[in-house]
This record gives sequence, structure tokens and C-alpha cells, in this order.
Amino acid sequence: MNVKQTEYVVFDVETTGLSPQGGDRIVEIAAVRVKNGKIIDTFESLVNPQRELPFEAQQIHHITQEMIAGAPTADEILPRIIDFTGGACLVGHNIKFDLNFICFELSLIRRKLGEGTPAIDTLKMAKTLLPHLTSFRLSHVAHSLGAAVEETHRALPDAKLTAKVMKRLMDIAADQNINTFKNLHKHFGVTKPNFKIEQLNHEFAF
Repeated sequence: MNVKQTEYVVFDVETTGLSPQGGDRIVEIAAVRVKNGKIIDTFESLVNPQRELPFEAQQIHHITQEMIAGAPTADEILPRIIDFTGGACLVGHNIKFDLNFICFELSLIRRKLGEGTPAIDTLKMAKTLLPHLTSFRLSHVAHSLGAAVEETHRALPDAKLTAKVMKRLMDIAADQNINTFKNLHKHFGVTKPNFKIEQLNHEFAF
């Protein structure tokens, strides 16, 4: 199948910190569904992490404790993400970070993404296709590709920006004969983490 005929769900999460296994949680999640290079659907929600939001995290994404106080919890939101992503390839910039949080949170409610759900990393694409860049941060890659950068470090703007970057990187990949989804996934795919609920400490349970 041609890469542009495949449906993609490009997503991003904002969190309380860097390690879900260490107790950090998702505070915002957003995703956009892309078909034929165009966004056809969006999903966005703040998430109550049921823990204190560190000041350092607030400084990065500007999400405050007050903003998430009345938000739904992960066990309410994450099943909706499974429905939203159904049948599509997942895409993210440094996607392993986002997948680590999503898969961990899902494991806490005894759910998981579909076994056959593929995932592609635009960071991996950028490092391979644009090796001359001095930085591979999403905003820097976007600037180098001529994609307008507006708000960053919020889930929906970052997901939309990643979708723009993905489209431009796919054009570059096609010039290098990476023009089928099979080849795209072979070069830039990543493996989803597999958390087993019985291995988790009970203190993480909701």
C-alpha cells in the first residue's frame, strides 16, 4: 500500500514527569487522524493524574493543577484512545516516550493497544532523512522543513505539528524509494512496550 493511502493517528502526551514506572502520569493527550495527507478527525483531553503536578512540569507545558482538577482520569480517557486509533498506524515524535506512558496507563486498567497496531517515529525519520540537522527537536525539524510552528508543549498543537512534519518527511522518503507502507515501517517503525499487569506494583493501581 502507498504510504499516503494508509491512515495514521498522530498523537502526543503531556505528563507530570519522565517515568510512568516511577509514578509519573499523563496530564493531557491529543491525537489527530490523517488520511491522504489531511487531518480528518481530532481527539483532545486534559487528564487528572490523581497526583500533584510538579512545578517543573507546569513550567514546560503550562498546564496547572487547577486545569486538571476537574478533568477525567486516565481510566476514563484511555479506552477512548483505543477506539480512536482503531485500524490506523500510530505516529509520534520520539514516539517511544508517548507509547511508554499510554501502554503503562492502559495496563493499569487491564487494557492494551491492538497487537498488530504499527507505530512509526518521526524522530527516527528525521535523523535518517535529515542527518545534517543540529537538533532533532520537533520545532527545529519543523522549521527546517518549512512547517509553521505556533504553540508547542501542548498535546494538540504538537500532534498537529508532528502530522505536518510526517507529511514532509514522507515526501523525502519517497524520493529515496521508500514509498510503500511496508518499507516505511521497516525503516522507521518501533516496537510497542508490553507491560504485564501482574508485574506492576499495587501502589500504581487506581
